Amino acid sequence: MKPNKKLALDWLNKAWHHYSSGKLLYEAEHYTDTISIDLHYAVEIILKSILVYDNAKIIKTHNLLEIYTHITSKIDFSNEEIDLLDIISKYHIKGSYPVTDRKMPSREEIKRVLEFTEYLLEEVCNILKFELAEIKI
Repeated sequence: MKPNKKLALDWLNKAWHHYSSGKLLYEAEHYTDTISIDLHYAVEIILKSILVYDNAKIIKTHNLLEIYTHITSKIDFSNEEIDLLDIISKYHIKGSYPVTDRKMPSREEIKRVLEFTEYLLEEVCNILKFELAEIKI
């Protein structure tokens, strides 16, 4: 089956929106719990864009480690990056109401996640043969 380049590009564009929002909020020294939500969605959508490209079933999970198990033939992460996927998975929120035990990620952690997300965007663009400029719309 032919790759679904158009749809994968749409997904990467949406991921870019979440990443760039998170980056702007970080630079504005906004609340890290809010930034973390955007970054989680960015990473999730980037990973799932590989499935979209391959016309594979989109698994209904927000657990980044679980998504990763479906794309290991396309991308390989170091142990440190796998640890980051686990950290970022915990950023997902199930509802929009306040949760009393939700921890505020440190700015240092958010900085690491921002750097990883930017790297991941570039890496997946390379894997899927897109120019980074194509998704920045």
